[in-house]
Amino acid sequence: MNSSLDSLYSACSTVSESVPLLKNGQLNQSPLSNSGTNTLPSMPQKQKMQRSQPMQIQAVRLKKNAYKTKPAVNLSKRLQEEQLRTSSLPAIPNPFPELCTPASSPVLAPGSLPQNQPASKKSVVRVFSEDGTCKMVEILADMTARDFCQLLIYKSHCVDDNSWTLVEHHPHLGLERCLEDHELVVQIQSTMTSESKFLFRKNYARYEFFKNPVNFFPEQMVAWCQQSDGSIPKSELLQNLLNVNSCPEIQGSLYVKEAGKKSWKKLFVCLRRSGLYCSTKGTSKEPRHLQGISDLEDSNIYSLISCKKLYNSPTDFGFCIKPRKVLTDIKELRFLCAEDEQTRTCWMTAFRLLKYGMLLYQNYRIPQQKTLHTNFSTPRSVSENCLVAMDFSGQTGRVIENPLEAQSAAVEEGHAWRKRSSRMNVLGNQSPLHPSTLSTVIHRTQPWFHGRIPREESHKIIRQQGLVDGLFLLRDSQSNPKAFVLTLCHHQKIKHFQILPCEDDGQTFFSLDDGNTKFTDLIQLVEFYQLNKGVLPCKLKYHCIRVAL
Repeated sequence: MNSSLDSLYSACSTVSESVPLLKNGQLNQSPLSNSGTNTLPSMPQKQKMQRSQPMQIQAVRLKKNAYKTKPAVNLSKRLQEEQLRTSSLPAIPNPFPELCTPASSPVLAPGSLPQNQPASKKSVVRVFSEDGTCKMVEILADMTARDFCQLLIYKSHCVDDNSWTLVEHHPHLGLERCLEDHELVVQIQSTMTSESKFLFRKNYARYEFFKNPVNFFPEQMVAWCQQSDGSIPKSELLQNLLNVNSCPEIQGSLYVKEAGKKSWKKLFVCLRRSGLYCSTKGTSKEPRHLQGISDLEDSNIYSLISCKKLYNSPTDFGFCIKPRKVLTDIKELRFLCAEDEQTRTCWMTAFRLLKYGMLLYQNYRIPQQKTLHTNFSTPRSVSENCLVAMDFSGQTGRVIENPLEAQSAAVEEGHAWRKRSSRMNVLGNQSPLHPSTLSTVIHRTQPWFHGRIPREESHKIIRQQGLVDGLFLLRDSQSNPKAFVLTLCHHQKIKHFQILPCEDDGQTFFSLDDGNTKFTDLIQLVEFYQLNKGVLPCKLKYHCIRVAL
């Protein structure tokens, strides 16, 4: 039995070798060293397991037992003895040394917990509509111009046709430009003065050059087209303009306003990826004859408003290159002027392409991301070829095959609601909804009718909303009180067509072609020319609209 006790004690002493045995708060001497016997002290097995626990646990039990049995024991003295005893033990290598460094300590120090991220900074943006109404909108600092337009479309209940833009307008300088979809609104607002403002406006021509670049870039202005031998089609050469890695030069004559002077000088100018240059010797493009006008990186291009009045320009087709950091210093602005609208559009479009490159193409190609849930849906565009004439007068419907019969059915359907609007009151007098009265006023409820505006104002509206084929508006005629005028854009030129009233069997009609094609009201006239070109150079496609925010 003694041999078995020796083996048991040796096992216990091996487990508790690094921790001294305690009894009633005092160091307990080994029984073998005092009495020389092989007997173990009588204590429960549970207390044996507690003696082999780590030092920190024994220190807590030491404090608890000390106050129970011997309150007068010096606790600090015993702790010093414990430290001396443990320091004499052999050192064991730390298997995780990287955890002992303060930088990577697994114990969280005070204040090391991640704090709540502050909310994104918000800013208030004031935006104006074409009729002068204003709206204050609170937006986040990272909101782009496209997202901001989506927000305004939702708040103003507009139809989202991807043509709404945010315009940066500087009335004191006579400058304005449409923000690109990816630009940050708050960042642009930080570069604007108190007199500047944002406008919410349609612009159908923002990406029109991607669809038909031939109309936007004349052959004589693209350097690569002049250098070609005719083996490559012109349209293919112009498509290279949309490739950021092989963008050709744009060249031509422009009027350049001399710095610090009121005079303008006609110079040969070329636009490259590195910047805008003018030639000091004729049309030479040698490096020693080229003088830098402006770079593209830190500048934006603006169209000039009333440039003849403000800057005494030779024509009305002026534009300006303005550095971002310049607020009101006119001396830092570079003013240029083109001979016609197409030339100005070419220079301004090429500037945008050379500056933004593929980013501009992505703005055109990437579908609109719906960040807001609207309560209305965008009207679907239905092709005319998928529509067929149907006759539902019988028990079952049938497709009308005869074109003449289909046309008469369409005309009859168009007049149906006008016939239903004829009502008689109790006294037998005609109601205000009688066709003869309704046809003269119903057009005033349409968004394409702009009332009594002068010709110059109609030109301004057409230019602001994009010189694309089919853009139109209707207005009252200033020369004939009973007539109206259709203002239409075709090939970046604005044309006017007078709509005259004519009578037939005592009923008033409206016609564009001296009575050959007659319509009961202007709504019917517009609907007809939206489907048929007729005497017009092109169909009516887009209408100028002004919304109230």
